[in-house]
Amino acid sequence: MARTAGPRRVTARRDALGDGPGPGGPGQSRRGGAGGDASGAGWWPRAPAAVEPRRRPGPRPAGSGGRRGGPGPGMPGPSPGGSPEREAGAGGRPRGPGGGRRVRFRLPHTAIAVPSVREEERLFYRRLEALAAPGPGGFGPLFAADGWSDLTEDRLLRKRVVRDGQGGPRPRPGQEVSVKVLGALEDGGLVERDPRLTFVPGHGDVVQALELGVPTMQPGEVSFFLAAFPYGYGRPGREPDVPPEAPLLFEVTLLEVRDGPDPQPLPPAARLRLGSQRRERGNFHFARGDFAAALRSYRLALRALDGPAAAPPGPQEEEELREQRVKCLNNCAAAELKLERAAEALAACEAALRISPDNGRALLRRGQLLAQQGRDAEAALDLRRALELDPASKVIHAELSRLVKRRSPPARADPQEPRQGPTPPPSPGAPAPPAPKGEA
Repeated sequence: MARTAGPRRVTARRDALGDGPGPGGPGQSRRGGAGGDASGAGWWPRAPAAVEPRRRPGPRPAGSGGRRGGPGPGMPGPSPGGSPEREAGAGGRPRGPGGGRRVRFRLPHTAIAVPSVREEERLFYRRLEALAAPGPGGFGPLFAADGWSDLTEDRLLRKRVVRDGQGGPRPRPGQEVSVKVLGALEDGGLVERDPRLTFVPGHGDVVQALELGVPTMQPGEVSFFLAAFPYGYGRPGREPDVPPEAPLLFEVTLLEVRDGPDPQPLPPAARLRLGSQRRERGNFHFARGDFAAALRSYRLALRALDGPAAAPPGPQEEEELREQRVKCLNNCAAAELKLERAAEALAACEAALRISPDNGRALLRRGQLLAQQGRDAEAALDLRRALELDPASKVIHAELSRLVKRRSPPARADPQEPRQGPTPPPSPGAPAPPAPKGEA
């Protein structure tokens, strides 16, 4: 006779299913609401309470229930039809939904995953709650609050020390630092979390809040940095988690300061990757209007591409290195123009054309710069060559037309036409000539 398999049991604690942190991260309840009090007030997500992880089930002793046995001791048997049962409350009446009932399903045994609790995040949110009272103004009141020091003249980047450092020297220019970073939006959403971020201040690899703030710290120090959007991710923000023009609050711990690494010989593939990363970082700054930071990143990209090589590049890698250099030099010229440094921009164009004489962008920009200096003949040569490379370019056509009009002499009268002398006075008794139209 076939043996009928009994139902497997899944038991869940209410704090795991009801009030623990939900899938949206700290402060997001599994019931769908934000953490905090029942009214929904409060900026910061409520730090989740610690929940003991469930133990992995071990071997079942005989008679403890399961597929081969009946229900375990103290557990009711399956109800007719296999539907879940409700435990009876006082007076024998079934309790309402969620009233401490115990549910059994005809499913394989499943352990409910409980999100792990990160102690540093809980401390971070506690500090934020102590720092600022909830309110509709977001971070606005903190930009005028006492207890902060201003790192910039516009008062849009501020610092507040949470824990003093160990008394060591602050980072010097060119030194490499390692920091632990947590960053939050005004609604408490955590958008930055890096347990060990390593960078060289001034190289443009991180947001301006960290570029300018970390050099003011000592090893072991913990500080808040309150940054308006120009010192964060700019006017556009960062998709998908940082909205446009969003202020940020960073908690930074300075872990280590050391001398900057000497340039090491790198294989061609590593030089290409590092150069591309720094050039893209420069484009990030350029798009946000920080042209000085963009120029630093482009120059660092060139340094990586021209650095010592661990092995000679192959033909394809050599071509890629040459293309990357030309791109960085063209971008340097664009940034120099935005900074109103025409001579430096012209030098960058000439360096690009020494590598690639037929680069259309460098030819066009050099032609424009030469025309601004009044060197029209040289400018015309560059613009005509750029037009041969890209005949459909409206920009090149417009530049050439402007240059031709400026160089053309003013129109002169046709020498074949007889010149009209002064009109002789009328003889006495002759009729007067007719008056011109429009005159009385």
